Amino acid sequence: MNLFLDPIPLLIVLPMLAGVACLLLPRRMEGGRAAVAVLSALLTGILAWHLFGAARALLPGNALTYGRGGWLDLRLDALSAFVALAVTGFGFLIALYSVGFMKGRDRLPEYYAYLLWTVGISCGAVLANNLILLLVFWGLLGLTLYVMIGIGGPGASAAAKKSFIVIGGSDCFLLLGVVIVGWLTKTVRMDEISIGFTGELSAVAFLCFAAAAFAKAGAMPLHSWVPDCGEKAPVPVAAFLPASLDKLLGIYLLARAATGMFVMTAGWNGLLMLVGAGTVICAVMMALVQHDLKRLLSYHAVSQVGYMVLGIGTGTAIGIAGGLFHMLNNAIYKSCLFLCAGSVEKKAGTTDLDRLGGLARAMPLTFGSCLVAALAISGVPPLNGFASKWMVYQGIVAAGAQGGRLWVLWLATAMLGSALTLASFVKVLHAVFLCKPSRETAGKSLSEAGPSMWLPMAVLAILCVVFGVWAFRLPLPAMILPAVGRPVCFLGVWRVGAATLMLFAGYALGLIIYLLAGVGRARVCETYIGGEILDETYVSGVPAGAKDVEVSGVDFYRTVETLPPLRGLYRAAHARVFDLYEVGTKTLFYFVEALRKAHSGLLPMYLTWFLVGFLVLLWVLVFGTGVA
Repeated sequence: MNLFLDPIPLLIVLPMLAGVACLLLPRRMEGGRAAVAVLSALLTGILAWHLFGAARALLPGNALTYGRGGWLDLRLDALSAFVALAVTGFGFLIALYSVGFMKGRDRLPEYYAYLLWTVGISCGAVLANNLILLLVFWGLLGLTLYVMIGIGGPGASAAAKKSFIVIGGSDCFLLLGVVIVGWLTKTVRMDEISIGFTGELSAVAFLCFAAAAFAKAGAMPLHSWVPDCGEKAPVPVAAFLPASLDKLLGIYLLARAATGMFVMTAGWNGLLMLVGAGTVICAVMMALVQHDLKRLLSYHAVSQVGYMVLGIGTGTAIGIAGGLFHMLNNAIYKSCLFLCAGSVEKKAGTTDLDRLGGLARAMPLTFGSCLVAALAISGVPPLNGFASKWMVYQGIVAAGAQGGRLWVLWLATAMLGSALTLASFVKVLHAVFLCKPSRETAGKSLSEAGPSMWLPMAVLAILCVVFGVWAFRLPLPAMILPAVGRPVCFLGVWRVGAATLMLFAGYALGLIIYLLAGVGRARVCETYIGGEILDETYVSGVPAGAKDVEVSGVDFYRTVETLPPLRGLYRAAHARVFDLYEVGTKTLFYFVEALRKAHSGLLPMYLTWFLVGFLVLLWVLVFGTGVA
């Protein structure tokens, strides 16, 4: 009975029971089912807010517990409280968004049930203090990931299978890591574990935990399921799982391992920073050349994980705080971007950048939300993405002050990643909203999405502003700094209020100059195409000389793939050479095909194998004994 009265386990039980209710309601009660899902997600969020307040009232290092030493050993501290609050908050926004986006679709009972179960299981993974219990919740999350992607229909089945295999494989590593940790420490309670790197077993255990965290969060090289999931799964699923929830859980596990369970050294921190820097730059380079909006956003979801791993890998308090803050900020603006893509897909019927355009006037709320989120992910001040990246940069510098020379490389890679992110979102904003309508969208009467869809986008866009402008008043002191558990020293001063006023003054001055320059008076001039002859040039498949010739942002960014240093790498990436899942699958099927040919079903071939085996065995028995 205590299970249903204590607020800590109720955070798990409440959404689980609500999911069962959604599954049992008659199929014709679509509105009632949606109401149950939204209200139960809201109640879960309120309960998480209550627990977050209780955790804030604790002294540093203390925690609330439930079932200590039992089968349901739960622990609520500053880190798990704020991650649980984020999980339930995003669950509520996605449930609200799904009311409009998923309306009329098949398998709605299963969808809402899976959504709520994912929220409850995620809370269980965050609150679990027993590694065995963590394994149970972690494995169940792999199942809910598979079934939620499968909601997308036959086209999503391959992506669902790939995601399940990658995540399931990493779960096996996590199981091995738990076994090794239990062997070394004689306990599976996370708050009692502290392992130094004194031998091979401790190193293997940390690598197993890191592999599970990387696969869940989508860090390279275990990232390949994220783009496929983002492209094929329904948009609410993509916005909830690879964009926000899996980042929260994966980085949470990495933070638990790197700051609590293992005593990190400079070498192991350097390994994390190498993975982080590689993830930042490689994923953003892939995002630059994507032509599908959802796949482009998915690669950016991978790239942003790099900043989180970089921050935690610094081993400094400011870097860890920056990584955790970026984990939260990324979930905010990345979910917002995916929800904007869903609104575009709902109204325009496609997410192909070549078939969109001119949607800014038809969908102003979507455009405004997308613009804010795009600037936030690019690290443009004073938005939240800049605040957390700035802290990660400081962590890299602080780590360099403690020794080592590679910090300059990590810092340059992180800053270059931000610049390339901004470049790719210039393409997105132009292709989707600001360029002239494509032939597909020109003839459609488009309008803004319904309130249940634009409201979550607007809330997330507002949070991008609030968590940036008031970073030192709201999210940092309330959520991030207590979760770090040690004093955080900032290397520089960022006066958000004054900087925000100066930035907006600059924007206003630029707008005034633009208006005074005579906006609206078009100047007719010849087309400039870099000295080429227009009659012999084809642009976007339209013969030169036609009246509607236009070099779009999508066409412009295609030249990146033809640059000599990058041409071969992009060709290999498109051939999935760097996709561990595809490489592993091809290797496995190579041996399977060889065995299949050997087992042809023909009796003469089997007799041949029998004779060869008999001769080998006879040779071993006769001559092997003689040698001995």
